[in-house]
Amino acid sequence: MGLFGFFKSQFIEVIEWTDSSTNTLVYRFPVQGNEIKMGAELTVRESQVAIFVNEGEIADVFGPGRHLLWTQNMPILTKLKSWKHGFNSPFKAEVYFVNTKQFINQKWGTSNPIMMRDSDFGIIRLRGYGIYSYRVSEPTVFLRELFGTNASYDTSNIEEQLKKMILSGLTDLFAESKIPALDLAMHYDELSALGKEKMEERFSRFGFAITSLYIENLSLPAEVEQAMDKRTSMGVIGDLGQYQQFQAAEALREAARNEGGGLAGAGAGLGAGAALGGMMANAFTGNNQQANTPHPTNTESDKINCPHCNELILAGAKFCKECGKSVQTKKVPCINCHAEINKDAKFCGECGTKQETEKTCGKCNHKNALHAKFCGDCGEGL
Repeated sequence: MGLFGFFKSQFIEVIEWTDSSTNTLVYRFPVQGNEIKMGAELTVRESQVAIFVNEGEIADVFGPGRHLLWTQNMPILTKLKSWKHGFNSPFKAEVYFVNTKQFINQKWGTSNPIMMRDSDFGIIRLRGYGIYSYRVSEPTVFLRELFGTNASYDTSNIEEQLKKMILSGLTDLFAESKIPALDLAMHYDELSALGKEKMEERFSRFGFAITSLYIENLSLPAEVEQAMDKRTSMGVIGDLGQYQQFQAAEALREAARNEGGGLAGAGAGLGAGAALGGMMANAFTGNNQQANTPHPTNTESDKINCPHCNELILAGAKFCKECGKSVQTKKVPCINCHAEINKDAKFCGECGTKQETEKTCGKCNHKNALHAKFCGDCGEGL
């Protein structure tokens, strides 16, 4: 190989990067001491951006496609270098490939419980976890703020920072929402959307865009969940007396299956039988007490209409609770059989005789009240 061939081999003519991993954010092309030839070919694939850095300063940025490196498409680097050797002169610059694809299934979770005030349980401790996705939206901002001069940079380098940012925002969101702990499950989608919106500004400071955020689970401490389970079980059991009878019957059946012999076994069986008998007696006694408890009579629960204001009142009431008037009907004797009937009754309930409401004076034919003893007009006895 001649001298010209040796120098030509030192010039890089093809610049490209194929990502063999799934979590690399930035890759620095290994130029090292080799020089890039003006006119070299640069291949940038979809979901990639190539950034040229000259002496620590970002020069030119190339998007997806095939590029030939000339002064026409590298105006900043051309100005910085001020080449004097024509288009074929070599130049030195650092080339960084930034991965702009989405990095999915990134996990977040509470390392310590979130203290909250709940309307049902008071002060509670809440735990949660989920996933989120993001991508590099501003490569130059990302390069300035995070990458530095490393040879490569992957998601593990920024994972803890992003997780703490998400937890801080979600903790604030959960507390502000004031949603009861028992109703959180029905608001997962709404809280996830609000959490993503809350994170957008924080991620943009590093050149990132958060593309999704999901809440998979929010849960209470184990002891609180056990108390809730017991409360639910009591609701399912229903009548406690019947449940005690059922438990006693089950215990008797298990005791009957015990085939242990000997005096000790017999004594244990007798003791168990006595204890079970007491349980049964208590259960039945409780039920008998419930059965013997007097229930309200039908007459107390029956209601009638007040004859004055038509308000519903108890049948045994003496005065109306609405108008305050007496609701006791006056009794008068039947004109035929002298049985007591309501004063305003038109017929007797015993003999069926029609009741006269007025008396006519035999002397002056004046109409008088039924029970009047003298005529109100002439004073004649009736």
